[in-house]
Amino acid sequence: ADKDGWFYIPFGPPFNIGIPPTSVSQIRRVDPKTGNAELVALGVRNSVGGDVDPRTGKYWFTENARDWMSDDTPSDKLNMIAKLGEHFGYPYCHEGDIPDPKFAMGHKCSEFTPPVLKLGAHVAPLGMKFYTGSQFPADYKNSILIAEHGSWNRHKYQGARIVRVTADPDGKNAKQTVFAEGWLDGDQSFTGRPADILLDKDGSILVADDWAGAIYRISYSK
Repeated sequence: ADKDGWFYIPFGPPFNIGIPPTSVSQIRRVDPKTGNAELVALGVRNSVGGDVDPRTGKYWFTENARDWMSDDTPSDKLNMIAKLGEHFGYPYCHEGDIPDPKFAMGHKCSEFTPPVLKLGAHVAPLGMKFYTGSQFPADYKNSILIAEHGSWNRHKYQGARIVRVTADPDGKNAKQTVFAEGWLDGDQSFTGRPADILLDKDGSILVADDWAGAIYRISYSK
């Protein structure tokens, strides 16, 4: 929830790629006290995870890009909503700079909001959280932890890991590093698939794995 107590809810289209119905490919926020809803973002293909930046109150979210273009494009994304009603490109433009070969329909990628960061093709980013605890070193504060579920149709799977993203409050200077990995088993097999992340009260990190049916606790100690 944001500072006003509103919840953010993504609405994805019912297909890989196509012209979506007007009621989907968007993110809305809902006031649980009144039931009022606002449209906050358009052109979003498939967002599963999101979190409010404790520094600014802005909503950031992961987005899964379309399939069946290639093994290496388009990239999945990390996005930030800077102002209400931004359009993030789907289905006309992918990863901020690749027009869709069929559905661009004259649109240029410059018309749409680019991602804060390209996460890689077919890594399948799901849950994400800003780290607000104090157990880990100080430079972890306000960085983003993203659970990558991993590929399903890439010839050599990617993802199946936790990445850490650092970025300025305005989304600039974004960089990602691998925080935890080891769930890939060969080219097309898993030992686990991270799906979501929560922070425990003590500042440790809880990771849900819906492949192994497990929850992992990642803690830091000197």
